[in-house]
Amino acid sequence: MRAIRKRALMGLMQKLGEKIASYLAQERPGGHHAATCEPRLLEQTLRPGDVLLVEGSSRFSSAIKYITQSTWSHSAIYVGDCGLEADGEEKATLIEADVVEGVRAVPVSNYYNFHTRICRPVGILPDELEDLKKFLIDRLGYQYDLKNIFDLARFFLHPPPVPNKWRRQLLALGSGDPTRAICSSLIALAFQSVKYPILPERFEDDFDEEDRVGEVAGEKLDQPEGSEENREFYHIRHHSLFAPRDFDVSPFFRVVKPTIYGDFDPHELAWATDEQLRKMELRF
Repeated sequence: MRAIRKRALMGLMQKLGEKIASYLAQERPGGHHAATCEPRLLEQTLRPGDVLLVEGSSRFSSAIKYITQSTWSHSAIYVGDCGLEADGEEKATLIEADVVEGVRAVPVSNYYNFHTRICRPVGILPDELEDLKKFLIDRLGYQYDLKNIFDLARFFLHPPPVPNKWRRQLLALGSGDPTRAICSSLIALAFQSVKYPILPERFEDDFDEEDRVGEVAGEKLDQPEGSEENREFYHIRHHSLFAPRDFDVSPFFRVVKPTIYGDFDPHELAWATDEQLRKMELRF
């Protein structure tokens, strides 16, 4: 009897979560920000492994931006042409965790009209990229974590009086169910699976000549030569603590701006003359 009640309650919470998710996913009037680069340039600049940060304009996005005190409310990762299906004739080259549809593959055109930023991992090997893509593709179809939806809905409806320095702790969200994900935790887990750092905790300790191998959280790290040097440990943070902004501030990701990524020449820009500006003013 107790098991039946529990299943009924879980079903009710699932339906309620879906309703709340649909509400939070709605765009806010006047909240949309113009794209800062041409769609063609965005598509041409992206490389497998790139994290695409997005400034969203939904109610859900507003809560994320307020909590993290950041421009970025969503993140997706570019995997390239892996034969993933998308609506229409476009290729699905991005993988993301959507609040309504869960983990899905979408074309880059979904974000042509959004303010975006590319964050690129540096030094990652080709076989690690393949493992990264496989990790993400294997999770297609996972559902968005409902606990995150309920927590953000509560925060959005009545923001708690939490000082800025403690707001990041509010992002330790999620149920811990391995078949559920949120956008930034999905990408963080993918990079952690190939031991690529985002914002790891760093420890320093005196070097011990007798012990050239340190171990932190089960990970062995080779130590540098020399008895007088300090050794540095890196410890992986829990994936639920990551937000989209962390890929932007991470010292291990390069910010790539499509407009100046190629052969940009400021002298080739065509500037409007005063007469042209006056004609434009008359139109409006």
